[in-house]
Amino acid sequence: MKYIHIIKFLMTHDLTHLKECWLVELTSDKKVSFYRVIKSYLKTRSLQKIYLFWWRLANEMYLHGSDKQRDVAKKIQPKLISKFGIDIMFGARIGKNLLLVHPYSITINRNVTIGDNLTIHQNVTIGQSHSPIRIIIGDNVSIGANSVILGGEIKIGNNVKIGAMSFVNKDIPDNCTVYTQKTNTIIQNN
Repeated sequence: MKYIHIIKFLMTHDLTHLKECWLVELTSDKKVSFYRVIKSYLKTRSLQKIYLFWWRLANEMYLHGSDKQRDVAKKIQPKLISKFGIDIMFGARIGKNLLLVHPYSITINRNVTIGDNLTIHQNVTIGQSHSPIRIIIGDNVSIGANSVILGGEIKIGNNVKIGAMSFVNKDIPDNCTVYTQKTNTIIQNN
């Protein structure tokens, strides 16, 4: 039954954003067609591509679909979390060419707007589940492994690199590299 609602959604809604995302994230072709998308999906062994195929579709259904289509999307989400360990909440606005380098343990809040060409490594958290948040991340941003971006209203500019194990809780301007300094203390045991 869920496939009927998915097909109906694909046939009756404006799929411009979904097609643009699938074009870069799945097919790497100059033209996108459902045939190429499905063929690419069926042939791929990439966890990233499988996840992005389903998350993009379910998020679009959640944002723009009928009540029944939203219900189908809500049933897809727990399966994605269980299988991939990635929780990108529905409602998050993410531009095309999302790259999940090691697609494990990534959490993104629904009140996040992200531009094109975002690269995320494993164990990244963006946002939190309580207090009002609105995080805006620009284009061409790279977020290193084990990084956390938390806070109320944060704006991260374009062309920003966030180093591994960084904690970000304030605005970052365009064209910056940011990292949290870490020091090791070694105590000799006698």
